[in-house]
Amino acid sequence: MVRQPGKFENIAFVASEVPEARAALERLAKQYGNVPAKQADAIVALGGDGLILQTLHRHMHDRIPIYGMNRGSVGFLTNDYHEDDLSDRLARSEVSIIHPLAMRAIDRMGKVHDGLAINEVHLFRETYQAAKLRIAIDGKVRLEELICDGALVATPAGSTAYNLSVFGPILPINAPLLALTPISAFRPRRWRGALLPNEAKIQFDVLEADKRPVSAVADHTETRSVVRVEVEQDNDVDLFMMFDPGHSLDERILSEQFRY
Repeated sequence: MVRQPGKFENIAFVASEVPEARAALERLAKQYGNVPAKQADAIVALGGDGLILQTLHRHMHDRIPIYGMNRGSVGFLTNDYHEDDLSDRLARSEVSIIHPLAMRAIDRMGKVHDGLAINEVHLFRETYQAAKLRIAIDGKVRLEELICDGALVATPAGSTAYNLSVFGPILPINAPLLALTPISAFRPRRWRGALLPNEAKIQFDVLEADKRPVSAVADHTETRSVVRVEVEQDNDVDLFMMFDPGHSLDERILSEQFRY
């Protein structure tokens, strides 16, 4: 079970390499102490969204809640930075539980590569030539041929990241959905993707893989020259993200849909 102490007295701090984050780490560790992550009631990550993702991956199976404070350039997954009353802020925080995607990629040599993605799994062409992909959902081919730069599958937590930048839909954090989104689709030109139940098993087959090589990426883990990629949600992994009241991931995703 996720730890739910009345007070967060044992805090582990991690920080990105930017000077602001390193200076904050030094001050906060002096004020609150800095225990090893495995002994912590919570991990406080000082940086941007990149550090949050790194921290979530590093502690993927540890079931320790993670609270981000923005000391980076992008802070969609972080809280505002304040040094005072940190233990009370942690105690009052709201917890969002998210599940990663499991990627199984098979390369041209037949080797299997596994990866977990908190934001998305994406496929992308390796050369100047467009990729050709066949897409099956739960064993049934739904798109015989997609000519494109690539395609991605995004979680609700990752729907505001790469998925949004290629005009994919924003998903509420608790929606039992995944976003399947093309990247620069050439044919069929008007296909904008699909919303899938989060129990769906998605399979990409790379057509003409020798002539049109494709890479597969689970967040930051890349596999080159793939011929088949299978993606599904891993419900056995729970990740706990902490947000200040009124600024939960649900609220951030909802607010993002009204930006202009």
